[in-house]
Amino acid sequence: MRKLTVAIDGPAGAGKSSVAKVLANRVHYLYIDTGAMYRAFTWAVLEKGIDLSDEKAVRDLVDTIDIRLEPQADLCRVYVGPTEVTEAIRTQRVSSHVSAVAALAVVREKLVKLQQAMAKEGGVILDGRDIGTVVLPQADLKIFLTASVDSRARRRYLEVQAKGGSETYEEIAASIAARDDMDSHRTVSPLKKADDAIVVDNSDLDLEQTADVILGLMKERG
Repeated sequence: MRKLTVAIDGPAGAGKSSVAKVLANRVHYLYIDTGAMYRAFTWAVLEKGIDLSDEKAVRDLVDTIDIRLEPQADLCRVYVGPTEVTEAIRTQRVSSHVSAVAALAVVREKLVKLQQAMAKEGGVILDGRDIGTVVLPQADLKIFLTASVDSRARRRYLEVQAKGGSETYEEIAASIAARDDMDSHRTVSPLKKADDAIVVDNSDLDLEQTADVILGLMKERG
């Protein structure tokens, strides 16, 4: 297959990152975890105690922050400066604030430019909320991956339980529903299906089955 640029968008908890990693490993593509980049910035905001209404403080962080991704076979390691935050950015605390941070135009402008530069040569898979509409509007293949709130909450709950977390299913479901609403209605780059994106609903599919569906679409395009 020729080297494609693949954009996977969709709501929180649909499994975008997980399926993107599987696909990248199968076809030896670079996986660019854009969500991790926003989570890393959010982590930095929380660590520094920055008020999002403080435009100067946010701008200063945008100008100085160093976010790095180091893709590996089993995961994508994330660093803010010298500090690895791979696990820290997946906490509920970060999850509860990431949409508000990602809605800031100054933050998106910086990270979008970085993502576009990383994807320039093709052979990449990016996932997020606005990859097919804003980051890579000319992507070879655009997927809108979705699932019901119940399916997404159940998956996340099982992950939390496996890690010994204390969040309840009800709390997780409420958080996902709230984030769907915020992501869909934010002013800057809202969650939206690109007109030429293919919808894949994986409410009743497991990870490998979802990857199989998207890989078939990649073969058609490639």
